Amino acid sequence: MPERRKILIADDEYNTREALSNYLKRRYDVSAAADGGEAIELLKKQDFDLVLTDLRMPEADGMSVLGAARSKANQPVCILLTAFGSISEAVQAVKHGAFDFLAKPIKLDVLEKKIEAALAAKQPQTPAGTQNAHPAKTAKIADNGPLFPDDPRDPMSKVLATAAKAAPSRTTVLLTGESGSGKEVVARFIHDRSGRTGLFVPVHCAALTPTLLESELFGHEKDAYTGATQQRRGRFELADGGTLFLDEIGEITPETQIKLLRVLESRSFERVGGTETLTVDVRVIAATNRDLKQMVADRTFREDLYYRLAVVTLELPPLRERPMEIPLLAEKFVREFARENQRGELKIAPELMKTLEAHPWPGNIRELRNCLESMVVLSSGDTLTTDDLPPQFNEVPATAAGTPDKDTGAGTLESSEKELIAKALAHCNGNITRAAQELGISRRTLHRRLAEAKK
Repeated sequence: MPERRKILIADDEYNTREALSNYLKRRYDVSAAADGGEAIELLKKQDFDLVLTDLRMPEADGMSVLGAARSKANQPVCILLTAFGSISEAVQAVKHGAFDFLAKPIKLDVLEKKIEAALAAKQPQTPAGTQNAHPAKTAKIADNGPLFPDDPRDPMSKVLATAAKAAPSRTTVLLTGESGSGKEVVARFIHDRSGRTGLFVPVHCAALTPTLLESELFGHEKDAYTGATQQRRGRFELADGGTLFLDEIGEITPETQIKLLRVLESRSFERVGGTETLTVDVRVIAATNRDLKQMVADRTFREDLYYRLAVVTLELPPLRERPMEIPLLAEKFVREFARENQRGELKIAPELMKTLEAHPWPGNIRELRNCLESMVVLSSGDTLTTDDLPPQFNEVPATAAGTPDKDTGAGTLESSEKELIAKALAHCNGNITRAAQELGISRRTLHRRLAEAKK
C-alpha cells in the first residue's frame, strides 16, 4: 500500500480544527496545532506534505506558518483558510508561495479537491533504481484530470508546449477537440502557469438555459426576474484576477454571444437587471467539440466573437491517437476508484492493458474512466482482467479509426464501425450533430469518417 500523505492543520478554533482532523484522517496522517507558534514548532521537528493553516491566529499568523513551511528543504504545499473579510490577505499569501486559499465556512468536498490538486502538484521524487519499466511514467500534469506523458512522441507534447508559451499572457485561448479529450485539464494547466492570483472558474455553457447562463456569467440584481430574491455575483466577478473557462462555447445563443463579445472587448458588463457597469480583469479560455469555423460560415456563431476567442487555438487529439497515455490514466483511475470503494490495491493484468491501449475510445478519457469505474466496482479479484470488461465495451470495435490498414496502407473504417455509424444516423433521422453526440465524437470527426467510408 502507498504511504499515507502527511497533513498539518493549524487553526485556533477548536471546533474547526477537530472537524477538519476527523474528516481528513480517513485518507491522510493528520497532525493538528492550536496556533501558529505550535504549527511552526511541529514544522521544525517533522516533514509534512501539506499544511492547512488559518490566516489569523495568536502567537504566529498563517503568513508566519507559510514562511516556516517554505524555509524547509522538503517544502510542503500550503493552503490558507480565511474569513471572507481577509481574502485580500490570502491573495497576497498566494503571491508569496501558498498553493491556494479557501474562505470560511469551509465546504469539505471543495477542500478535499483542493488538497488532492495540491498534493498532486507536489509529486514525490522517485528513488533511484525504482523507476517503472513503462517509458511514459513521467507525467507532465498530475491532478484530478488526465496525465500527459513527458515524451515528445506523445501528440499532446506540442499542445502543452504551446499552452505553456501562451499561459503568462492575457490572450484568450480556444481549445478544440472531441468531447472528453481533456480540454478542461489543459485549461487548468494554462491557468496554473499564468501567474494569475485569482480563481479558475469553470462554466459548462450547454448545461444551462440561455436565461440561467446569462445570470450565471454576469450575475443579477435583486428582483431582476421572478425568483431573484437577492443580488448574486456572476462567474466573471468570481474570476476577477483569474481565469474563466467557458466549456462548450458553441452552444451559446446569438444574444449571449453579443454580450460575451462586449466583455472580451471592454472587460466590463452589467449584472442582469442592473445599471452599474462593473470592470474585471479576467482571462478567458473557451472550449468546444464543434467546428466553430463552419458555424461562422453557417451564420450560427458570430465571426467577430470567433476571432476574439481564437487568438491562440489548440486542438487536442483524441485519446486513440495518444495510446501511451492510457496506462497512466488507467492506473490513476483504478487507484481512485479502488480507494473510493474500499477495494484495497488493485492491479491491471498485462493483457487487459493491451486491450485498453488498442481500443478506439470514441468517448475518449471520459469513456475510459467510466469503463474502469465499472470494472473496479463489479470485479471480485485483486487483479483486473479482460473478463472484467463491461458488456458494452465490445459494442465498439477495438481498433482505432484511421489506423493504417495492413493491406492498403490507407486509413479505413472497419465494417462494424460503419454499421455503428449507420445505426446512429438512422436513429437520429440523419441529423449529423445528434448522431455525433450519440457516438461520443465531434461533428468534424463524423464527417471525416463518412468521407473516408466513401473512398
